[in-house]
Amino acid sequence: MKTLLDVHTHTIASGHAYSSLQEMTMAAKEKGLEILGITEHGPHIPGTCDPIYFRNLHCVPRQLYGIKLMLGAELNILNTQGDIDLDEDYWRMLDIRIAGIHSLCWQGGTKEENTQGVINAMRNPFVQIISHPGDGTAELDFEALMKVSKETHTLLEINNHSMAPIRHKTVAAPNNLELLELAKKYETPVIFGSDAHFSTMIADYSNIMPLVEKAEFPEELILNYQPEKFMTYLKPTPEK
Repeated sequence: MKTLLDVHTHTIASGHAYSSLQEMTMAAKEKGLEILGITEHGPHIPGTCDPIYFRNLHCVPRQLYGIKLMLGAELNILNTQGDIDLDEDYWRMLDIRIAGIHSLCWQGGTKEENTQGVINAMRNPFVQIISHPGDGTAELDFEALMKVSKETHTLLEINNHSMAPIRHKTVAAPNNLELLELAKKYETPVIFGSDAHFSTMIADYSNIMPLVEKAEFPEELILNYQPEKFMTYLKPTPEK
């Protein structure tokens, strides 16, 4: 099946990415995508955009070059309580809200404590996707996360960039294989994320596909192939 969406990408606004919003959108069009999510890093990542960036996202059209744009943030899960950065007022301004653990701003604990922190973030009604849970930054109980993913419709991401050899994340591939096997077991959809920091990386899932084949993972559980199902499945923004 054809990849039609990628909702975890970054532009120059994140401070350590290298393409503009328009360059990213044009690249998505060239690759035949229908939906592109641009999710700049939350404020606890050094060099990222000021919160006013998110406040002003209303300036950007949500249909551009024939692509549906979803403008949001990759927020940071900060601790084992599941606190995330930015304030709720900002969360409401976003089209899509990803949250993930990053070593630069994570205060972790035991496997059980780390897992509870991610589960607390998943139960946050604004958090729709957990980014790169398998990258090894924190030891996690993936089966517990998958059960909560199914319950809450908070998608667990299979992250391509974390498995790039240059990242030296040796546990990322086996962890992501385990996530796929659990998603298959519990019949729970997953989302692939390129985590693109340059336009040519958009919808690059080359490190993921060997795991998909090994797990014999069913295509119907991959939401990147099904934009309408993705939009229906995605946790809606809570009412004020």
